[in-house]
Amino acid sequence: QVQLVESGGGLVQPGGSLRLSCVASGFPLDTYTVGWFRRAPGKEREGVACISSNDDKAHYRDSVKGRFPISRENAKKTVYLQMNNLTPEDTADYYCATPAVGPTRDYYAWPQCSANFGSWGQGTQVTVSS
Repeated sequence: QVQLVESGGGLVQPGGSLRLSCVASGFPLDTYTVGWFRRAPGKEREGVACISSNDDKAHYRDSVKGRFPISRENAKKTVYLQMNNLTPEDTADYYCATPAVGPTRDYYAWPQCSANFGSWGQGTQVTVSS
């Protein structure tokens, strides 16, 4: 069974940090570009960061550059999003995704990542509040 499972979300004060993890099963994650996305209440889904399959390229949306490094451990089939210096504007549900593994109708094209993302995890909630 193809699965992406996120974890690591929670409630944190402004300026704090969280590390999100995305663990894959049922397919070879090491051959896929992986992206992190978020959807804040009442807003559209947006790409946060992505990393190439061989870990040589990463791309970030401007608002998280320098704060949210993305990394991967292919041996553990895991991709991480380290979130530092969090602000209330980072509050959202966070999802990891890969190009579609199997049929999907939920695509997100992100040209800067050279990928159309189509397989999604269930998400993890991040709330930044004092």
